[in-house]
Parts: sequence; structure tokens; C-alpha cells
Amino acid sequence: MTTAHPHLLAPLDLGFTTLKNRVIMGSMHTGLEDRFYHYPKLAAYFAERARGGVGLMVTGGISPNRSGWLLPFGGTMNHLLDVVNHQKITRAVHKEGGKIVMQILHAGRYGYQPFVVSASAGKSPISKFKPKPLTEAGIQKTINDYARCAKLAQTAGYDGVEIMGSEGYLLNQFLCTRTNQRTDQWGGSIENRMRLSVEIVKHIRAEVGEKFIIMYRHSLLDLVEGGNTWDEVVQVAQALEKAGVTILNTGIGWHEARVPTIVTSVPRAAFRSVVARLKKSVSIPVVASNRINTPDMAEDIIASGDADMISMARPFLADAEFVNKVASNRVDEINTCIGCNQACLDHTFSNQRASCLVNPRAAHETELVYVKKTHVKKVAVVGSGPAGLSAATVAAECGHDVTLFDSSDSVGGQFKIAMQVPGKEEFTETLRYFTRRIEVTGVKLVLNQRVTREQLLAGGFDEIIVATGIVPRTPKIEGVNHPKVLSYIDVLQHKKPVGNKVAIIGAGGIGFDVAEYLIHDPRISLPVSVEHWCEEWGVDLHANVNGGLAKEVVPSKPFRQIHLLQRKTSKVGAGLGKTSGWVHRAALQRGGVIMLGGVEYNKVDDAGLHVTINGVSKILDVDNVILCAGQDSLTELMPPQSDDKSTQTSGPRFHKIGGAKLAAELDAKRAIREGAELAASL
Repeated sequence: MTTAHPHLLAPLDLGFTTLKNRVIMGSMHTGLEDRFYHYPKLAAYFAERARGGVGLMVTGGISPNRSGWLLPFGGTMNHLLDVVNHQKITRAVHKEGGKIVMQILHAGRYGYQPFVVSASAGKSPISKFKPKPLTEAGIQKTINDYARCAKLAQTAGYDGVEIMGSEGYLLNQFLCTRTNQRTDQWGGSIENRMRLSVEIVKHIRAEVGEKFIIMYRHSLLDLVEGGNTWDEVVQVAQALEKAGVTILNTGIGWHEARVPTIVTSVPRAAFRSVVARLKKSVSIPVVASNRINTPDMAEDIIASGDADMISMARPFLADAEFVNKVASNRVDEINTCIGCNQACLDHTFSNQRASCLVNPRAAHETELVYVKKTHVKKVAVVGSGPAGLSAATVAAECGHDVTLFDSSDSVGGQFKIAMQVPGKEEFTETLRYFTRRIEVTGVKLVLNQRVTREQLLAGGFDEIIVATGIVPRTPKIEGVNHPKVLSYIDVLQHKKPVGNKVAIIGAGGIGFDVAEYLIHDPRISLPVSVEHWCEEWGVDLHANVNGGLAKEVVPSKPFRQIHLLQRKTSKVGAGLGKTSGWVHRAALQRGGVIMLGGVEYNKVDDAGLHVTINGVSKILDVDNVILCAGQDSLTELMPPQSDDKSTQTSGPRFHKIGGAKLAAELDAKRAIREGAELAASL
């Protein structure tokens, strides 16, 4: 079969082994790595992606010793007993024809446990424990621990190891003057600072021999003060190649950097030019990574010679069949990663098992199973937002006869609103996926019809799933019907005109979305270019100084004057995502948005919004007041006895999911998961 992505699917000969294509499933910590009793689940997770056709997979981070733990009793490979658990993974992957390497990750000062060590004693701003500087003996022990860890990985059947040398973990901490203030042979010059990484590679190569993959994840842009210059980055890469590295993977940014690198607002393949520069300086294969989520972009990077391979991590949470779909020219069926971080990184950094907003089966393959049912049911799903789309397509995949109703002229629900927000353009990919999924699974789609309960009851359905979503809540404020007042639906969906001075009531996720929408200069096309994004965030892709940080960031003139208000006295935006909330707050601060908590709303009139803040009354002279004050479930289709299923002795069973079930916060992650779980259980 002729493919539109020949470079991406071309084999790569490493001399002693051949990778079947140029696609790497990058490392992601799922939380399953840390407990031995989860390894059967982890094996199933990797096996499904091996079946999906990926050329090489990388495990989540596994520590070489106790001081390297990310978490107390985290995943470690330092004893023969550990080999038994890991063999479950390697055997499952090899059975499916895949290859897998184990990532060796020493957290250094990023560890959330009291045994942390680093090059020097400085505490990380994102962790609670101050590290002890490694002694000379400690450094030698660490080198030996890495070598032993790699040898045990080889014994367990892995095809290689990846050494984590980026993102601000231990080896990165030794590499940069930001965290390495040593005056011995392990600090000072770049030759000394890179000594630990080079020695580790040399010792691993001596232990495992020549026919074993050693991939090193190298930090190209540290994006922190005290990071390495480009000349230093190249010098380290060349030394690593000489020491015995097989493949050079690339990383961008430390975890403590104040520049986003993988959230959805980062332009696709924003850092490909940096990878291309490095590729010219080494002769081993170089891997491009970070915000590459489509096969077209991946193909272009390899075809243009910017990289030899593409690492995509979260896209394989979103769709385990990514490569197979590319190979069989079914690109339009790929469930694209939207870079939201809500179920993957946010879970990881909250010590929860990772999954995926658009694919709740990720890391739950043995628990959420879609199988054909022997008893086919007639199912109605009302509402084509995220919950309804998930329920309808999964139910159809399981063999049921499904009809999906919506009063709108297109599917999407609240997603159609979200994708209007600058930086959330990727949400269109999810609607593209579900639209195609409706066709593939045979869901009967009925649009422009507001179906009634009577019609549903007369339709002969066995199961009726109410996914009608929410209606915006109107707070009880004097003057709330004033012409100045708009709802977020008016602004984002109906595109009603908004003045230059605005007050937004409600600082949850929707309030932040509206603020980001309103501060965007409409003269700047979306999605923004890499150049514009670099200027906005102060990124120097040439990395001449400061690890890729520009010397000066000139703030742009605010497009509107906006007050973002909340009743709660807590920090505005405190409830946003753990790994992306700071990005939204920083964007609003740059846009001049005034964020205030502890606000009482008194009234709206011609003068503006009357409020009381910390006991002081004032009038905000605004052209518009926009309501983002929560929402209520839309559930009029539910029968009165619907909350007590035991009383449903005849007729169809009714179910509520998504916003119709709980409207406290719009939560697409919960909505899609609920839809899938319910449909799989029918």
C-alpha cells in the first residue's frame, strides 16, 4: 500500500538491530511503574501500543537507586528481583513484535522524598526537600548504580535504555551552573560538568556491550537562568556520541522553567529548528520531540532532514493505534492529543494514575474494555458534547444500535466553545475524530432536533443516555439584565461585540478562557506562529545565552482592560490544572488582566459594575460585564424516578452523564470517561 508518510514509516538500521519505523513512543510516567502489583496492567498498556505499530517505546522513569526516587518507594531497578517484574513488560511487548527501552531517571533535587541528592545543595522551587551535594564517593556509586541498572534492564529483556539527561533531573543538574557550583572535577568548566553524564554512558556501554541501544535524552534548551549555551549543548552531545550513545533524544526546558513547552498553546513542533541544528553536529540519529502530534508534521520534519526520528509521548496515550492508522492511510481516524495535560501530567504530579482526556482507556486497558456484546440494545444518546460523543461511539463500537440526537446543527457541545479560545485550537481535532468515529461505528446522527421525553419513550429504546450538558447560571445581582451584561455563551459562541473595558464575574476555567479570548489581538492570526510565540514568552531558539532565554521581553500593550473577579478569597486561578494553570495566569498577567478575589457584586447599572472588595465599595467603569458564574445541569429529559433505578421496572433505563450529571465544573475529562464507562457496561 502506498503511504503518504514514507519517511516516517521507513526502517532505521542501527547496525546491530533495525527499528521498523522512525516513531518513538516517548517516556511517560503513568504511576503503574511504582508498584510491582501494577506491572500486569503496565504490560497490557505497552503491549497495546506495540500492536499499534510504534517502532520503539520508552518506559516511564525507573530509578537506579534510592536517592534517585521520584517518590518514596518509586520504581527502581537495582536488584535481580526487579527483573522478574520487568520481564512481564518486555515479554508482552516482544510478543507483539515491538521494541522497548527502559528509561533510567535519577530525580536529583526533583525527588519528592527525603533522600534527595544533587550536584550542589540548592533546593528546587518545585519540590520540598533540600538536596545533599553528592560526595566523590557518592558520585562513583551513582555511576556504578546506573551501569548496574542498565545491565539488569538487559537481563530483563529490554532492547536498550534511555538515560534521562534533560528536564532538570540529576544529570541536567550537573550539566548547568544554575545547580552546579562545585569546584572539584565535577564542576566549573563544561568539560567537568558533563563528566558525570559521559562517565555513566561509558560505564553502561562497558556493561551491556555493543549490541544494546543506549539512548540519551539531552537538554537542548534549558529555558532557565544559568542554563547552557548552544556551544555547550553541542559539546556535550559530541562527547556523549563518542562515549557510546546510539540515539540522541532531545528535551526542552526544565520542570521549573517559566516557559511552557508542551501545553496546547505551544505551536506544533516549535523546537524543530533547534533539533535540526544539533543534527548537523553529530553523526548518530537525532530525535525531535515536544508538541508533535500529527503524522503530517512528523513526516515533514524527517523528510526535510531536521531529525532522524520523532518522539511522541502523549499522542500514544490518545491513540495506541497511531502508527497503524498512518500505515493504512486512516490518518483521519487518529484520536489526536490536544496537549491539555489534564489526565496525564496533572495526574502524575498529583500522584494519581495517568490516563488521557480524549482516551480514558489509556493506562486502564485491563479495566475499561470495549467488547462486542451478544445482546444488541437500541440506545439513544441525547446531546453531542464530549460525554454524548464518547457514549454513542463506544456503545456502537460494542455492537449496539445507537442514535445520537442534538438540537444543534453540528456536534461538539461545549468543545465548540472551548476551541474559540486562543491556544485551544487543538480541540477541533477531537471533534474531527469523533465526527469520523460516528461514521466508522455506524452511529445514526440526528441533528437540529430537540427531542422530547415522549419521543424517546415512543422510540423503542432500551437505554436512554442523557448528555444534554448545562445551561449557564445567572447570578442574583441587581441589574443583571442590564444591556452591559453578557454571558460567556454570548461572547464565545454568538460573537456579540464586547467593549474595551470589561469585568468578568467568575474566575474558574471558563472565566480564564473568556479573558484569554478577549485579550487576544484579532489582527494576529491563530494559531500563533512559532516566531510570535517565542517573542511572547522570551525564547531564544539560538540559545546564545541563558539556556535559550531572551535577554529582554518587551510586554505588548494590552488589547483590552479586563478585571477578572471571584467571590472566593483564595488565589485567582488556584483551581486550574496543576501543570498548565500557571501558563494561563502568566498569559493574563502579560495581557494586563487585573485578577481580584474576595469580591462582592452589588449591582450593574449605566455607571458600570458596583462591587465591594475587602470592605471597600467601588465602581468598575466597564463597557461590559461577562457572566462566567457557573452552570446548572440540563436534565428535563430525566423521568422523576431516574435517581432510583430500582423503581424502573419497565421501559427504557435512563442514565445521566457529563454536565447533565454534575455541572459544578465543566470537565471534559470526566464527561468522556463517564460516557465510555457507561457505554462499555451496557
